[in-house]
Amino acid sequence: MTAPLSRTAFHQLARVGATPSALAVLRSALHARRLLLLKAFLVRVHRHRDTVEPDARAGFERSWNLLEQVERRHPAVVRDVLDYPTTGAWLAAALTAPAGPGLDRLLGHLESLAATAALRAGGSLDLTVGTPDGLLSLPGLGRLRVAAPRVRISADDRSIRFHPDGARRALPVVLALADRQRGILAGHGPGWSEVRSLPGGAVRLDDLDPYRVPEGAQVVVAADRADTDHGAWSACWRAAQTLLGRTDPGRAAEVAEDVRAVVPVVPRGPRHLGATLSAAPGAVLTSLPEQGEGMAQTLVHELHHSKLATIHDIVPLYGPGREAVHRVGWRPDPRPIDGVLHGAYAHLALADLWRRAATADGVRGAWRSEVGHQFGDIHDQVGQALGILLESDELTAEGREFTRQMRLHHASLGATTFAGG
Repeated sequence: MTAPLSRTAFHQLARVGATPSALAVLRSALHARRLLLLKAFLVRVHRHRDTVEPDARAGFERSWNLLEQVERRHPAVVRDVLDYPTTGAWLAAALTAPAGPGLDRLLGHLESLAATAALRAGGSLDLTVGTPDGLLSLPGLGRLRVAAPRVRISADDRSIRFHPDGARRALPVVLALADRQRGILAGHGPGWSEVRSLPGGAVRLDDLDPYRVPEGAQVVVAADRADTDHGAWSACWRAAQTLLGRTDPGRAAEVAEDVRAVVPVVPRGPRHLGATLSAAPGAVLTSLPEQGEGMAQTLVHELHHSKLATIHDIVPLYGPGREAVHRVGWRPDPRPIDGVLHGAYAHLALADLWRRAATADGVRGAWRSEVGHQFGDIHDQVGQALGILLESDELTAEGREFTRQMRLHHASLGATTFAGG
């Protein structure tokens, strides 16, 4: 169950801010929805068990049982694995895939999730899992290349080893618990690639997970490990965190807490790309910005798309089944009402960041001037979108109240001259 949002927290969120307690409610809601979707997937498998290949069904049931066992001993570890953004992307694919080989393959990923949870929890383990395409993916941890269709994982209190089917001895790869309390694993050896961290926290630069970008995605293409310069991404991330800390320490803390993964994507032309997946809140998909300011703007913008999706899960802001589309200033194509609301909310957060940059110490003058000139256009575009929203009959009563609070914050941002411009 998710705690309700108080009226005060609801208004704070509408004004693109929030207290830690309000953000904790959003994280709780995200977890509740993840559990609901996982249960829906279990029901689907049981309801249509006759269409699932027997070995795939048996592996799914073993993995489910293992997850339950680990959850009884280490609920925080299982929660962390289930709430990882790519787990949501996998669930979305699994719930919509037609019955057949494609769905059977998706069932197998639960083995990876259960194995990840069990390894992070520590203790003895003897488990055999499939390795589709010769890869064992451990979400949030890394990826092992295995020249076999299956691999046996054996673990004790000291180390974790991998035994490919048909091999006379274990692989030279060794994993071990580097931090037992937080369930952090470290490893080394040929064929093992670790999901690398970004500086200053637990945020991952995930260029390995098979579900980091949905198959057939039209907007972005996942970058490969070979094309990801970890040093450049780390420097850009560090610069973005420094900038956010100087302009809005609360926002910097929110980004560090609620962004779980940055997913590098292939740039397309000179323009910077940024995106989120509604099924994977907490992941920011982005090409590498030229400077830290671009990363900071992307993080703030995309985080608010994720926040709004979670808020809408708790308190529906608009109704289903509407077909009207509306023109907005930041895109050339007409948008449905949810697109108008999402865009207005994310751009309002961006305008809020730019407004704070006008008076913050230690902000690069060239960037302050640049965003100062952009502020007026974005402020006007958000104002026009808020007018569309308030004139629409597609919002719920709560959606109208949310939009009114957005308008109040929007008005406060434009009340004085922007010094940066």
